[in-house]
Amino acid sequence: MINRFRLSARRWQLMGKFLSLFSLCCILAVSCNNRPASEPTSTPSAAGNGRITVGTTLKPRTLDPADNYELAAANVLTNLCDRLYTYELGTSELKPQLATAMPKVSQDGLTYTIPLRQGVVYHDNTPFNAEAMAFSLNRFMQNGGKPSALLADVVASVQASGKDEITIKLKNAFAAFPSLLAFSGTCAVSPKAYEIGTGKFKPRELVGTGPYKLAQFNPNLIRMDVFDKYWGEKPVNKGIDFQIVSSSANLFNTFSTGAVDIAYQTFDPEQVESLKQQTASRGWQAIEEKSNVVSYLMLNVLQKPLNNPVVRQAIASMIDRPLIAERVYKQQAQPLYSMIPDTFDSYKPIFQTAYSDGNVAKAKELLAQAGYTKDNPLNLEVVYPANSPTREQIASTLREYAVQNLAGIVIIQPQAEESATLFANIGKGIYQTVLLDWYPDFGDPDNYIQPFFSCTKGSADKGCEEGASQSQGSFYYSDRMNQLISQQRKEQNPQVRKEIFAQIQNLVAADVPAIPLTQNKDYAFGQKGIQGLQVDPILKLPLWKVSK
Repeated sequence: MINRFRLSARRWQLMGKFLSLFSLCCILAVSCNNRPASEPTSTPSAAGNGRITVGTTLKPRTLDPADNYELAAANVLTNLCDRLYTYELGTSELKPQLATAMPKVSQDGLTYTIPLRQGVVYHDNTPFNAEAMAFSLNRFMQNGGKPSALLADVVASVQASGKDEITIKLKNAFAAFPSLLAFSGTCAVSPKAYEIGTGKFKPRELVGTGPYKLAQFNPNLIRMDVFDKYWGEKPVNKGIDFQIVSSSANLFNTFSTGAVDIAYQTFDPEQVESLKQQTASRGWQAIEEKSNVVSYLMLNVLQKPLNNPVVRQAIASMIDRPLIAERVYKQQAQPLYSMIPDTFDSYKPIFQTAYSDGNVAKAKELLAQAGYTKDNPLNLEVVYPANSPTREQIASTLREYAVQNLAGIVIIQPQAEESATLFANIGKGIYQTVLLDWYPDFGDPDNYIQPFFSCTKGSADKGCEEGASQSQGSFYYSDRMNQLISQQRKEQNPQVRKEIFAQIQNLVAADVPAIPLTQNKDYAFGQKGIQGLQVDPILKLPLWKVSK
């Protein structure tokens, strides 16, 4: 199996950073009727110049593809550079981008041969070819950036096997590897503008091959001009300006006053509802799309009483997802019944089949079987990042639900933990349960399974001692799960692979090392006259299609 556990540890830290940013936006937010002073900006007026202005609260730390691992820069990278593969908009179906065809894969699944597009140039006019693509992928792995393990743990070598062909050899068979090559950080960068070497990054530059080229990057503004030598579909606008504001309240007001054409990430639920309600009267567009971000409750299967699978099944039975979606998310998330979201055809709503929602009768039956009564209640600590109001509301909702429906048999104790402390301790076995979100690395069901449930060292008695499930805090160990994960990673037949994922989801529902809760919805708002605005579950904002 492929070792991606260094990635998992990094992922927790980076999720903490994102949650900190989200919390800051919510803390600073005032009600939608309050109007803080407008922020100064050097962005041109949103009207009349053919450029598209996008308002956002997300401030990129870096634009270097080899070091960016945060949500804030994802939209920028997607529009500035190309990868070997991308996605058909609105789907998880891969298609060639800088490649001209899907890879030719050796019988053992270890060698990928990829033909490349000709006639492509970088923003600095350097020609794109196989040597340049190999340079980009090797730089991604060797410079030691935050996402480097994504490839470094998987790839044995990358080399140009012809002027317009590269050959990639893997350490272990990995059927989802083409999806990994669609990750934004694996984009082609100019060998003239960059170099290979540990820590040699250029955070304020990006020289790629995308439909836009970087014109300006400062803390409040990112300007992208149309690249007139782009090989592919030409943008239908004159350029993009990302206007970065300090809070969701300022984003709300900036959009409401017409200072930006599009508002995208991040609003709180009340602001989303307010904007949606005003769309008809003000001629705005409200785009709602399923996200591939999931929320879940991680269970530590080594800690008593969660070492008893009957107790874990009882907790799964009492979860009322529609209640959480309504009370916490204002219907801006949907119930999720598998760790794999329904944007993938391998999604199987097994938790709905096995436990339904708020199944109090089944929960009481299982709790009684495990020996819990009013006189001997189940005490359950639910930990969440202290800077996440959403997680706090979920924990409170679970506590109130138990009080009202489980008659003192279950006592839930929400516990806030400072983010850095939580993510540092989660792999130490300190917590019973933890409420978290998952932001996937690449668009394949494997990325919702292997990072949570695989284990390289452990046993049924001792749990996971080393591996993904240990680093994620569940300590779940299953020989059968390890076998199934290995099988789906090797399997090249999509239908057979889908059947293996069905078995994996059945096993997760039976063993309950984690309980899926919700699948987020994504929102973008456009002014009257904006055309072509859409939100993609994976690519987010395809801005080259937007005009006004």
